[in-house]
Amino acid sequence: MNDTTTAAAPKRNWFTRFLDTVEWLGNLLPHPVTLFALLAAAMVFLSGLFGWLGVSVEDPRPAAAAGATIEAVSLMNAEGLRRILGNLVSNFVNFAPLGVVLVAMLGVGVAEKSGLLSALVRGIVLKAPRHIVTVAVVFAGVLSNTASEMGYVVLVPLGGAIFLALGRHPLAGMAAAFAGVSGGYSANLLLGTIDPLLAGITQEAARLIDPTYEVYATANWYFMIVSTFMITAIGSLVTIFIVEPKLGAYDDSNADPRVLDDSQMQPLTGDEKKGLGMAAIGMLAVLGLIALLVVPDNGVLRDPAAAGGTFLESSGPFFRSIVAWIFIFFLVTGFAYGRVVGTMKNDRDVIDGMASAISTLGLYVVLVFFAAQFVAFFGWSNLGLITAVTGADFLKEIGLTGPMVFVLFIIMCGIVNLSLGSASAQWAVTAPIFVPMLMFIGYSPEVIQAAYRIGDSTTNIITPMMSYFGLILAWATRYDKKFGIGTLIATMLPYSIFYFIGWSLLFLLWVFGLDLPVGPGSPTYYDGLQ
Repeated sequence: MNDTTTAAAPKRNWFTRFLDTVEWLGNLLPHPVTLFALLAAAMVFLSGLFGWLGVSVEDPRPAAAAGATIEAVSLMNAEGLRRILGNLVSNFVNFAPLGVVLVAMLGVGVAEKSGLLSALVRGIVLKAPRHIVTVAVVFAGVLSNTASEMGYVVLVPLGGAIFLALGRHPLAGMAAAFAGVSGGYSANLLLGTIDPLLAGITQEAARLIDPTYEVYATANWYFMIVSTFMITAIGSLVTIFIVEPKLGAYDDSNADPRVLDDSQMQPLTGDEKKGLGMAAIGMLAVLGLIALLVVPDNGVLRDPAAAGGTFLESSGPFFRSIVAWIFIFFLVTGFAYGRVVGTMKNDRDVIDGMASAISTLGLYVVLVFFAAQFVAFFGWSNLGLITAVTGADFLKEIGLTGPMVFVLFIIMCGIVNLSLGSASAQWAVTAPIFVPMLMFIGYSPEVIQAAYRIGDSTTNIITPMMSYFGLILAWATRYDKKFGIGTLIATMLPYSIFYFIGWSLLFLLWVFGLDLPVGPGSPTYYDGLQ
């Protein structure tokens, strides 16, 4: 008889099993487009069910008459069918995030096509003194999320190449860049396309209880600016004191030989430097024009009705036009750079850049179509309001209306993000419930959105459901063929933990300790129910 020996399977710890469960649950979810289509259909069915049951709650809105109620409205009848079919197109084209993202992307597309964004990131990282290169990589990663694809495609592999050239572990460089690009997704000095996108969704949700409420793309800008430096500091410290020591000395025996050169470390050419200088002149010209229109008391973009008021009180027209200024800013700086380096010779090149950017949004447009129907059905049926009122009453009954409600909200958003990696898809699902709910207990939509962005960003780097997770893994395996999903998650987990702790503490200090606005004209509290 022949003896056979079977090798024991490696013991799997609780964390590995947890990550396996998250990945399994994530794989069970349908495509985000399918998910919204199913949610829209579910809204129709639930509206019929709750309408038949006569579900209602007392209406707490100030415009409501005494004793008025909010009743579930059925869409499963002739009137509902007429409303659905008759508004299918208007739901789509009037969905606030659609237009603002398309307009902003026209400008960002020119800046990206001209090479400005890539050159800017390379200039920041490659010119940084050796002893602060880690800080430069994380900081450039945060800035790059103005056009997120560029950060994933350019900066993450560049971070590995930079660390390798400096004799450091290339995977630590990639981790630092990934932590900045994705973990710091909601921190930036500049406004990007994600800002008007989320603001539009937040506004749609806020209007479930306040039909005139406006949420600007600048809603979280102050908080984002300060968060940029906090995320840079935390990401740098985690890289230096946790990730690099854990990775140890780099062994290139399992690397792809093609990545062991410095081909990605090309410095800026003379033309690229001149182009950046011309882009800076273009930026100053745009900022000067804005100042001319906003600073004087009789400025075109000042509100005449608020004459004599502060800048924030009288600059409503400027904030309402912020998406147009994002478009102009990137258009001018991108074209100025492109003219010098030769990538933008005429109007056709500008148009090609715009068209290229819009062509990347095909899936987004499809997703928005179904998300818009879901949000509309949610509002028509009054299920969003009923859920919000019920949830707010419950929070008041248990006394959970202070800072702790936001800690739990951030945790919930982070957990949901593990299985639904798209920021816009996740917010489109959760905003119609939680924005009205937290407004009913007194908080502004802008503050609620800021809290959501923390939860969404901090777990981006540890979820396989994030759309670029596979790309990052592919880049990493070029330096180590044995590098797997578990290793990548384990490498990024310290960033996620410390980002969550640091960012949540900053939020609580900002909102509850110092009572600072999270953005220009963004109140902390919602007093429309008083």
